[in-house]
Amino acid sequence: MNNRQTILTITGSDGTGWSGVQADIQLIHALGGKAASVITSITVQNTLGIQEFYDLPAAVVQQQVEAIVNDLQPQIVKIGLLRRTDVVEVLAGVLSKYRPQHVIYAPVLHSAKGELLVLPRVYEVIQRLLMPLCTIILSPSDLPPGPRRHGHANQLASALAYYLSLGETEADAMLHAQTYLRTLPADYAEGNTRSDELYNQFLATVERYFHRYADVAFYAEQLNVSARYLGQVTRRTANRSPKAIIDERIISEITSLLTSTHRPLKDIAQRLGFSSQAHLSRYFKKHKGCSPSEYLQKLKSGGQS
Repeated sequence: MNNRQTILTITGSDGTGWSGVQADIQLIHALGGKAASVITSITVQNTLGIQEFYDLPAAVVQQQVEAIVNDLQPQIVKIGLLRRTDVVEVLAGVLSKYRPQHVIYAPVLHSAKGELLVLPRVYEVIQRLLMPLCTIILSPSDLPPGPRRHGHANQLASALAYYLSLGETEADAMLHAQTYLRTLPADYAEGNTRSDELYNQFLATVERYFHRYADVAFYAEQLNVSARYLGQVTRRTANRSPKAIIDERIISEITSLLTSTHRPLKDIAQRLGFSSQAHLSRYFKKHKGCSPSEYLQKLKSGGQS
């Protein structure tokens, strides 16, 4: 395989491996191609979405591009995520000077979760400076029919780049790329069974330990995930924080014991892991707006809790 067949992908990273530069390299190599890469943005993300962006400076992106172009001389360039106007300007300058045979642009404006990835002012610069240098600009209509997967457009662009590297015409390369996508397993669709499974495990763990533990860190440790990730899961699934779910279960148990048993409040506090009766009372009032005794008095008088 000679240098002419090298495919250069210029885009952001995706730690999940389902999109971005990681997915480009995997797919191109799976097809038998040779991939080189330039990273424009580093993301902190998982299957629940993107938490942070770290956009690389234009000078760093330029140095990456020029290092690859000068050495490997790729004639197929695939462009994805660009988030800075100065990066777009630098990239347009390099491409104008170098003029590779094919430049594929796969617009990456929103994530699979609907997050805005590229600001309108940046996209305006892309339209003005970069698009005129592209030989192919993908659109949603280029994707084959069927359910959309995370990174679907990214996969199409990478497959298209590979078939173009074989010397195929744009029409034939597009047809072959679309056909290839139809053969890929839909193992990562919009639904996230991992988060659903973890949410159910969290509820089961709360049910098992709520009478002893109220801190989120304990439950995260039991599930072998970070507290931050657990929070992402519960908010995505139930629009509530883990702490709110734990507190709700504890308060439910307190009210049940208050109304269905004749246990002294001191015994209830001990049973549920509170350090003292006073501690339980403060906790109860914080969440119910009244003390346990006031709550019982309201019930006796026919008031609402």
